[in-house]
Amino acid sequence: MSDDLQSWLARFQDALTARDVDAVVDLFAPECFWRDLVAFTWNIATAEGRDAVRARLVEVLDRVDPTGFRVSAGTSPTRNGALEEAWIEFETSVGRGRGHLRLTDGRAWTLLTTLFELTGHEEATGTRRPRGTEPRPGPGTAEPYVLVIGGGQGGIALGARLKALGVPAVVVDRHGRPGDQWRSRYESLRLHDPVWYDHLPYLPFPPTWPVFAPKDAIADWLEVYVRVMEIDYRSATTVRSASFDDTAGRWDVVLERDGEELTVHPVQLVFATGMSGKPRVPVFPGADRFRGEQRHSSEHDGSGAHDGRRVVVVGSNNSAHDICAALWENGADVTMVQRSPTLVVRSEAVLQSMAGTYSEEALAAGVTTMQADLTLASVPLALLGRFQKPVYDRIRVQDADFYARLEAVGFALDFGEDDTGMLLKYLRRGSGYYIDVGASELIADGSVRLARGQVRELTEDAVVLEDGTELPADLVVHATGYDPMNGWVADLVDQDTADRVGRVWGTGSGTTGDPGPWEGELRNVWKPTAVPQLWFHAGNLSQSRHYSLYLALQLAARYAGIPTPVSERAPVHHRR
Repeated sequence: MSDDLQSWLARFQDALTARDVDAVVDLFAPECFWRDLVAFTWNIATAEGRDAVRARLVEVLDRVDPTGFRVSAGTSPTRNGALEEAWIEFETSVGRGRGHLRLTDGRAWTLLTTLFELTGHEEATGTRRPRGTEPRPGPGTAEPYVLVIGGGQGGIALGARLKALGVPAVVVDRHGRPGDQWRSRYESLRLHDPVWYDHLPYLPFPPTWPVFAPKDAIADWLEVYVRVMEIDYRSATTVRSASFDDTAGRWDVVLERDGEELTVHPVQLVFATGMSGKPRVPVFPGADRFRGEQRHSSEHDGSGAHDGRRVVVVGSNNSAHDICAALWENGADVTMVQRSPTLVVRSEAVLQSMAGTYSEEALAAGVTTMQADLTLASVPLALLGRFQKPVYDRIRVQDADFYARLEAVGFALDFGEDDTGMLLKYLRRGSGYYIDVGASELIADGSVRLARGQVRELTEDAVVLEDGTELPADLVVHATGYDPMNGWVADLVDQDTADRVGRVWGTGSGTTGDPGPWEGELRNVWKPTAVPQLWFHAGNLSQSRHYSLYLALQLAARYAGIPTPVSERAPVHHRR
């Protein structure tokens, strides 16, 4: 074992035990980041700089009583240039933790601490799994402690976690079957993320699963997952309203199924309605006189022949590209309207960038999905651009011919804020990019026409841009994205509650105000919000898998009566 790491961990634990905050802080480099996922803060929060580390320790050290910091069993420290790195384990007053440490010049540059288990309330997995001789419970009839609104990958991942932790939870979804959220989308939809990145908790995809799964395969897998994991899942159930009963300390949620209404009273309410809210449908002048069809991309299933049909797709991100390619394959005359620059990266380049964490090669080298998740989590958002920019600098050189062909037909490219690439753009905006699986070639060779500019109006049979360009159309598809998730709260609870929560997703403020553009974590997902007992779970399959653990632990602790004082925001440097 590295002497530096061994010495650092020993001194770190000694200083924590002695409650010597100055000694702990001295073990951190002048530039340092301590990212905590629930273990110390009952929150998801990053402390940036020694002052923030000090503030966190003063606030939580006595309560958390951290002990046993050590290199994780079965692992060894490694050296990466000037950095020494190690997987670590530890205990707290209420649970067990794991994380990651990077040292530079003998001091901590990045520290990740995560809670993965509550002492005395462990998951019923492995040696704690049920024997199978007990009566199999049917759908719950008692009031759920947690009601999860939304039964896509996020809702069912959380449902599976809560079931393993023994927390009474019900997942409700308006669709008829689990997976219908995917079945109802456009025919050409498939995952753009590779299979190694997309496993759900406890049940990985089989090794025969395709690298990029078609939507219907994902839909069927979600349905199977609900059955195999025995999640209390209520399909064809619509949430009509929700209100908080201050006296009882619980929610009153009105559900409707088969024309009948039922009111349930969960203590905790989770919106798992997807990373986005309601479809954002622009109302262009003249829309009422357009004689063709108009639809949002969420309503476009892509089925049927479109021979000779003139289609204008407004938008230039993932859905727009997929829909354009599918329409072209079905005989349509397709034009994409690009209103702002788009980040495009070839699928092969994405796979190459993930090779060290999520790939067959990583698996063969012994990198588990858990380690891959923690590796990604160990890089604070404030540093992510520093890690990602060299990746995209290489991609731009490697794929220069590809990008030149797109620019030659007028496609406007960008590579994210500060040229830091797709991952940060996804975290900041949730949109603005396309992972190329073929549509870019159709644009580059003119098979799909490209028009640039904002839409001025619609006429009886055309889309007119601000510069006067007329695009004849029989069908207009609005691939124009979605509103924030808190729009669902406005609809189902009230606007005041939605305003109290604020924006969901994007970097910035979490549980308090929004003093600047940067606060080191995503807003309001997987952690306490400004509205007690109201939560949000969102993200792609990978995030649904990984962060469902931390949300489930927060809910399980509350169910078990474990005190969960949420750490206040530590001071950080606001940055762009």
